[in-house]
Formats: sequence, C-alpha cells, structure tokens
Amino acid sequence: MDLRDYIRSIPDFPKPGILFRDITPLLANAEAFEQAIKEMSSPYIDKAIDCVAAVEARGFIFGSAVAAVLKAGFIPMRKKGKLPYQTASVCYGLEYGQDSIEVHCDAFRPGQRVLLVDDVLATGGTMAAACELVKKLGGQICGFSFLIELTGLEGRKKLGSYPIHRLIAY
Repeated sequence: MDLRDYIRSIPDFPKPGILFRDITPLLANAEAFEQAIKEMSSPYIDKAIDCVAAVEARGFIFGSAVAAVLKAGFIPMRKKGKLPYQTASVCYGLEYGQDSIEVHCDAFRPGQRVLLVDDVLATGGTMAAACELVKKLGGQICGFSFLIELTGLEGRKKLGSYPIHRLIAY
C-alpha cells in the first residue's frame, strides 16, 4: 500500500502559496493508519524506548499509537497553560513571533530513552523546542519518527545528528 495515496494535497491553505498535506484520509482508513503506525515504529522496536513524546495536536494521534506498539509510555507536550501540574517550558521562534511548549516537570526521568514523534517535519522549530525540553529534564533522545517530511523546508537541520525516520517525503 502506498501511503501517499491517502494524503490529500490542498492548494492555498491556510494561506495563498501553501500546499497543505491533509492526513485525514489516512487517519480515516484503518489499514493505511495501521500501516503508518507500524512503519513509524519499526526502526525503534528493539531500541528499548522508555517513552514516546509528541506535541499537540496531530502528534498525539501518532505518538500515542507508536508508544503502544513500542510498549512505551506516552508524554504529551502541550501549548502554554494546558497542563494541570508544574511544568517546564521552552519558547521557540515562529515566522512572525514566538510560541512555547510545556511538559510536566516530572515527565522524564534522568537517562530515560525518548523517541519524539509527529505527523510532519516542516521547519523543525517545534521539534527542536521539544528536543530542548526533553534534554532540559534529563531525558535521552533516541531519535525522531515522522509520517511526512517537507524536505524543502530543511527542518532536519535543526534536529542535530539524531536518527530521523520518515515515511513520506515531499
């Protein structure tokens, strides 16, 4: 099965000049979704991953499913003000301003092996911030897994020398 067949391209969304890659057809198809999760998990099956971390919102869909396959915990990383307990946060730059992500301050134990997962690797800013948060709390990053990488945006350059696995490149 070619997973590209389940990715819909929508021109000029969310603004003119952007070609949006819509994953909802893939999510709606049980076989395609299952294949995507298996393929996103496969390089890390024997890597003793302790937990999978993902940034809201679509990252949660893939991250939690990958965590289940790897028999690992799942750590949600959220936008500022969404978590109920004490948090650690990292700010990162956007095209026109800044944003931040947070995680509970006890989310990672020192030396815990962490896989970061998201649906799309674009500019890499959000994942670089997630990486910083994991390291700040003592986690050990083992790699990244993405459904899609938008290669022209060169996001992987912000992620250092960690292993990066992606299923589809545009």
